[in-house]
Parts: sequence; C-alpha cells; structure tokens
Amino acid sequence: MRAGRAIWYRGRGVPIVSDGWTLLIWLGAAGCVAAGLAGLVLPVLPGAPLLLIGLVLAAWAEDFAYVGPGTLVVLGVLAALTYVVDFLASALGARRFGASSRAIVGAALGGLVGLLFGLAGVLLGPFVGAVLGELSTRRGLADAGRAGIGATLGLAVGLALKIALAVSMLALFLVDRFFWGTS
Repeated sequence: MRAGRAIWYRGRGVPIVSDGWTLLIWLGAAGCVAAGLAGLVLPVLPGAPLLLIGLVLAAWAEDFAYVGPGTLVVLGVLAALTYVVDFLASALGARRFGASSRAIVGAALGGLVGLLFGLAGVLLGPFVGAVLGELSTRRGLADAGRAGIGATLGLAVGLALKIALAVSMLALFLVDRFFWGTS
C-alpha cells in the first residue's frame, strides 16, 4: 500500500490529508511515538521499539520521500543502543562504587527480574541484585549497600542516556525530514 501520495501542502506547509489510509498511518505514527516516549520511563511499555515503529510509520505515510532507509537503519541502531545502555548502566555504576563481579552480575540480573514487577521492581531490582551479589562474596553490609547505591545511580544515568538517545532519534528524523530529505 502506498500511503504518501494523498498529502498535499498548501500555504505554510500544513498537510492536507485526503486518503483515509494515510490518515490512519499518521495517527498510528503519532500514537507510537507518544507511547514510545512514555515507555522510556514506564517499564511496561517498550519505549525505543515503539518510538522506532512510530518514526517508520511517519516515513511510510510520506512514501519514504523524505526519510529513507539509511536514516531508518541509523534510527534502529539508536533504538538498540537504548537496551545496551539500560542493561550496562546499573552494572557499571556498581563497579564504579567498588562492587565485586558478583554484585555487577547481580545488578544486571536484578534489573532483568525487576522488569517483571513494574516500576518498583525496575527501581529496586538493580539495588537488591547488587546487594545480594555483594553479600554472596561474604563482604559486609556496608560494602553491599555501597554496591547497591552504585547500581541505583547507574540506573539513573542509564535513564538519562536512554532519554538522550530517544531525543537524538527524534532530532535525526526531523532534520532528515525537513532539511536533508530528498523530494
């Protein structure tokens, strides 16, 4: 299905949609982008994939006339990087605070298990995992607490990096659409 042929621009570049399918694609794109942005901070929604799907739908709505496959591949890589950042941030934060390798593995596993328990699990999972990992090496509670704090700070840094990657995805799409895109 070709979607982009039904949009004309009149006046100041305001789109006029005359095709029902194109309108549905645009609405789907807007919904996916909004849900993707919310999903960056809400653990129940896969933020980066939804954002990517929304941007692909937006490109499709214009028949890929402005945003092409190269840009979409770069957007896909940025979306994948959000997951790498998410999993590594807690573990590296724990390492920065002197955690053992077991605590780092515990923080990563705690983050994964925490996804099953909603927002509280996402926030507490890396902390609890790092503390349990550190305690398994027979270190004291103070060292375990430091490892847990490092994992939690890493989680906060990871969230900031995920948001930065998502903003980069949106900026790249908009710059390609309005400044670099071919028509």
